[in-house]
Formats: sequence, structure tokens, C-alpha cells
Amino acid sequence: MSTAVPGRAVGATGEGAEAVRRGRSPVLPRGTGGAVARIGALTVCQAAVMVGFGLLITGPAKNVWPLTVEDHVDEGFERIRTSTLTTLSYIGSEAGNTLTVIAVTLLTCVALLLLPRLPMWRQAAFLAVAVSLQALVFLVVTLSVDRTRPHVHRLDASPPTSSYTSGHTGAATALYAGLAVLVLSRVRRPWRWPLAGLLFLLPLVVGVSRLYRGMHHPTDVIGGMANGALSLLIVGRALLTDASVAAVPAQRTGSADTTERTEERAPGSTVVIFNPLATDAEGREKLRRILEQHGHRAPQFIETTAEDPGTGQASGAVRAGAELVVVCGGDGTVRAAADALAGSDVPLVVVPCGTGNLLARNLGLPLTPTTALDAALSGTPHRIDLGRIEGDGLASTHFAAMAGAGLDAAMLEHTDERAKSAVGWLAYVLATVGTLRTPRMRLTVRLDDAPVLQRTARMVLLANVGTVQGGLTLLPAARPDDGLLDLLILDPRGPGGWARALGALMRGHGRNPRATTAETLRPEGAGTKGVPVEFFTFRRAELTFAAPQSRELDGDPVTQGRRLTAEVDAGALTVLLPIREK
Repeated sequence: MSTAVPGRAVGATGEGAEAVRRGRSPVLPRGTGGAVARIGALTVCQAAVMVGFGLLITGPAKNVWPLTVEDHVDEGFERIRTSTLTTLSYIGSEAGNTLTVIAVTLLTCVALLLLPRLPMWRQAAFLAVAVSLQALVFLVVTLSVDRTRPHVHRLDASPPTSSYTSGHTGAATALYAGLAVLVLSRVRRPWRWPLAGLLFLLPLVVGVSRLYRGMHHPTDVIGGMANGALSLLIVGRALLTDASVAAVPAQRTGSADTTERTEERAPGSTVVIFNPLATDAEGREKLRRILEQHGHRAPQFIETTAEDPGTGQASGAVRAGAELVVVCGGDGTVRAAADALAGSDVPLVVVPCGTGNLLARNLGLPLTPTTALDAALSGTPHRIDLGRIEGDGLASTHFAAMAGAGLDAAMLEHTDERAKSAVGWLAYVLATVGTLRTPRMRLTVRLDDAPVLQRTARMVLLANVGTVQGGLTLLPAARPDDGLLDLLILDPRGPGGWARALGALMRGHGRNPRATTAETLRPEGAGTKGVPVEFFTFRRAELTFAAPQSRELDGDPVTQGRRLTAEVDAGALTVLLPIREK
């Protein structure tokens, strides 16, 4: 949802900090031992599952459909063989060959360590360990499960290993799907989507090629894909989304006292507030050139800190008479600055440098930082709403995009900030795996002056905007300048309920359905028991939970609590937005 402030990743203590100050880094990052232990334990479980499935299909289930017709698939491929298809299948099979996989893995890891400005150790380790672990599990499985190969003419020499699982397919899944994850997380070009799609398709090509060449049963190929995917999931959670493995602290780029620097600025200046974990020196220089091209001379660059994620810097800019505030970061950084700028009439320029960039997406800004800045500076001022929110243990503040409790907030609690830097929004996907079983919560809802509603829910969202990553519109009626906030109550029950909820959300994409308002709300509420999704609009909402719940503001987890009170602060923030063609 957002790139968090540089709290935990900036600064160090003890011997690690001293090593960084002396220019040396530890041999292994702190927390490596725990991560290795978790990977090892989960890999043992993975091997047990794979062996168990193999013993099942070669034992009690071997005479059960569809296993009884598996040979027909291989025989069907044998009947359609042609010289052209045989050549193509050879190429596809070689993509999962052991030597090919080792070579591509080594070259990719070397490139990740040598080509970028800063070595991508975590990404290189993710790929190398995932490929290695699937190979280790494959060896254990083939030694434990004895399955003969299909009774068709085989186009390759039969290796001594068991037919189950397909080693080619497992290796291809770990390698090429792992590369797709890295492409989606590190590449910002439009072509990353088709490239990732091709990479995700390669394991399927390898699997079909192995079937065509008569080397495996269909369940062997499925088992190989499962083996590779499980290795990626285990290693990805440990190395890319787990907070226990510490990264080397980033070097600070500004002075320690940002407040003093803010107060020293001349009236009428342009202030750029940036998250140092999301905006490097090269990126800041590009932004500086664009600002100067638009007449903003000598802009002041001030970084956020762990203690002050942007509110103090923005407040100082307003006091010093700044004429423009530019915020470079994710939704958390934008939220902190917007809280200080609310009601000040000082225009804000949002430069998306985070993971989610929800406000920028919903305002129609380009997601490339330099393009977004250039477009905004060429645009005009617009007033947008903010949400003012408070609760038990949560001081009154603003949010710009979304706030909520339940499943969404629990997922954010399980997402490590370093993981978002490593794999981008995919860190949320991996973190969701561990939070899907978040228990249902009971709550009461009062919207404006309407009667109190009693509800159960997996998640509640209070929103100023409606669209999230991937173009999914969760709240189709939400608009950032309509003087209202929107509420989503999500309460699916069972697989059917989740399917109905997803269908309801997808049907709302691109439309503006009329949500229930306080004026039209019936005493019993807009929905009945079993309704998976409900939408409401309001000016003030009071939510009270039966038990303390995880809570979040614009993608940043906050303290758990039992109460949230939100109201719209209409037109509170002035932002510069591109001129839209009519």
C-alpha cells in the first residue's frame, strides 16, 4: 500500500552499527540463523507433503480416476508427434534441463550482484536458494517414491530417477517463476508484464514438453510444479518478507536536525520532502532538474526520519512560508505531510516513490516519479478531501487514501518494510498467505445520524479513494473530492462467499454504483446476514469492535484497538494535478 517511513531500516546499534561506521559490514546479516532454521523446517514439511502425495498416487489411489486414465494423455501425445513438434518439445524440455537451470541461475545471480548500483544480495539469495531447495526435495522424493515411467516410446534416455516428480518441471518453476517475481518487483517499465507472463509460462511449456516426449505422467508434472512453487513460497517468505533478517542500514544523506533546516528556508521557497529509502541521490537530482525547468530555483531537499515521517518537515515548510511542498515517497510519507498541510492552502505535489502509491493512482498521476512531477507542475491546483480519524491509542490525524481494520491491517502487520523494497507489492501477496485465517470480528457501526448497525466482518475499510494495486476497484463510488468518505464491510463465509465477494467487487469495476447513505439507511441496515460485501457513504462514522483489532492508516500499521472514529475533512488539501483532456 505504501513505502513506509525509514524507521527500522535506518540506523543501527551495537557492533553492527560500529561496523557500518567503520565501512565494514557483518559477514552475515543479523537474523540469518533464524531464517535458515525456518527454511529448513518448512522444507522438511514440503518434502513430507511431496513424498506423501507420491506414495498416495502409487499406492491407494493408483486405481482411482483420474489416475487410471493418465496413460491416455501420454498415448495421445505419442499419436500426434511430428518432426516439428518433436524439435519444439526438445527445446522446451532443454529449458528445464539441469545444466540450463544451473547456468541461468548462476548468470542471473552474478548479474544481480554486479550490475546494479547496489548489489541485490537478497534477490540473488532468493533465486539461488529456491532453485537449490527444489532440487534437494526432488532427490528426496525420487529416492522415496518408486514410479515407473509411462509405457510409451520415450524420446529421451530414461534417467535412473523415479518418474515422480518431474525434475525438469520443478526446476523450471523455481527458476523462471522466481525470475518473474524479480521482474515484477524490480522493473518499472511497461514491458515487465508481458516479460513476467512469458516467464510464468515457461514451466508449463517444459511440463507439456516432458509429457510429449513420454517422460512423465501428468501427475508427475503437477508434482514438479508444486515442488518448485512451494520452494519459492518458503524462501520468498523467509528472505523477502520476513523482518527477522536485517539488511545493512542505509547511509543517511541529510543532516540530523531537519527542523532547523526547515526553519532556515527563505519564504517562497520550494520544499521537497523525501523518504531516503525510496529516493536515492540520482533520483533526487533528476527531480531537481525538473523543478528548475519549471522555474522552482534552488529547491530545498529534506529527508524524513524514523522519528518524523514527514509531518514535522511539512509543518516547518508552512511556517517558513514555502510556496510549494513536493513529497517523494509512498502513501505513508504522503499521509504524514498531508496531515500537516491540511487547511494551509500550500499546494502539494505527490511524487509516487512507494510500493502502493494509492493516492497517486487515484489522482490519475503517472507512476514514474519524474513524469509525475513534470505532469503535476504543468497542471493546476485542485482541492481534495482528507479523512480525519482517531481511536483508542490513536491520536487524531488525517488519512489521504484508506484506513481500516481486520484482514487488510493484519496483512500489513506481516509485511516487512525491507520486503517491499525487495519485491514491491508482491510482498503483500506473500504476507496475505499468513493472514487469510484472521478471525471474523464483531462490530457496531454508526454512520452520521443513522441507527446503529450490528455486523460481523473479515475487514472494514474507510476510504477516500476506491482503487488499489492492479486496477482493482474496492469502493467504486469513492471519489477524493466529493465531500464524502466511503465504507466497505467485507464478510465472506467459505469459498462460495469469497467467490461472491470477488464477483461483487469485479462487477463494480469501471462503474459508479450508488452506495447506501445515512439518509437511505434502514434501521436493520443495507444488508442481511450472509451478504459478503456492503458499501456505504458517510460524513462521520463510529466503529466499535468487540475485541482489539489490527488497524492501519494509508498502508502503515498502527496500534491495535477497539474503536475508530472517522469524518471527512472536505477540501482540506490542495494538490497540483495534470490537466485532463476533455
